[in-house]
Amino acid sequence: MAAITAAMVKELRERTSLPMMECKKAIVEAHGDIELAIENLRKASGLKAAKKADRTAADGVVAAKVADDGSYGLLAEVNSETDFVARDENFLGFVDTVVASAFADRQTDVAALMAGGLEDTRQALVQKIGENISVRRLAVLEAAAGVIGAYVHSNNRIAVLVQLQGGNAELARDIAMHVAAVNPQVVTPEQMPREVLDKEKEIIKAQPDMEGKPAEIVEKMMGGRIKKFLKENSLTEQPFVKDPDLTVAALAKQAGAEVVAFVRYEVGEGIEVAEVDFAAEVAAQVKASE
Repeated sequence: MAAITAAMVKELRERTSLPMMECKKAIVEAHGDIELAIENLRKASGLKAAKKADRTAADGVVAAKVADDGSYGLLAEVNSETDFVARDENFLGFVDTVVASAFADRQTDVAALMAGGLEDTRQALVQKIGENISVRRLAVLEAAAGVIGAYVHSNNRIAVLVQLQGGNAELARDIAMHVAAVNPQVVTPEQMPREVLDKEKEIIKAQPDMEGKPAEIVEKMMGGRIKKFLKENSLTEQPFVKDPDLTVAALAKQAGAEVVAFVRYEVGEGIEVAEVDFAAEVAAQVKASE
């Protein structure tokens, strides 16, 4: 069993907005597994999906570049330790170099990119700035018979590439902006992984309002909730942010286009680090309430 820490309580509280002691109890019952604690809370109380973990070990920026003819595009994430360095001209110059080098070769292998001479540049920058700098990931989308569009949020923390069959760069950029804002999981409902659907069904079945109902009623209710889940998490089914009366699929269809794929990068997503600045305060509150 993992040791239950104040940082765990803090994270669960931030992600669910539930009271501290309820979060502590849920983590204890889940033996320190925060994702399991969230799942159990959803089963027990009908809690809506919690916020994603946003604790990161890295700051930095994401960047995008698209070919003039819209035939392909690249996303890159380059990390620094602090947001102060992420705004530094030397750091941003390095990011530009990374993007230009990867873009020229349509390179998605970070190790291969760095081996081409950028590692020496990175090490020199680390020595100059005094913080660790790393190229985390690269992605390329290509459109054989369509167009690639990109959108980078103004703070350079979210970047998106969208591939369309048909359409134009302006439409692709608008849909990329939607992806940046709404963060869908898949393009169409059919692409939702089976394991994700099975997990959602398990959670729905365990919710209090399902208890004691006949199996056929449970299945009918679950069908409606799964349909809603797919609509909320599939790009083509979502109301377009600029015109909620249109779904993204309808928007694309009006222009004779179809959404094929997207890639969304957010700085630091998926990298976790324990936070200790607030932990002492939470620990004191937990101890005092025992």
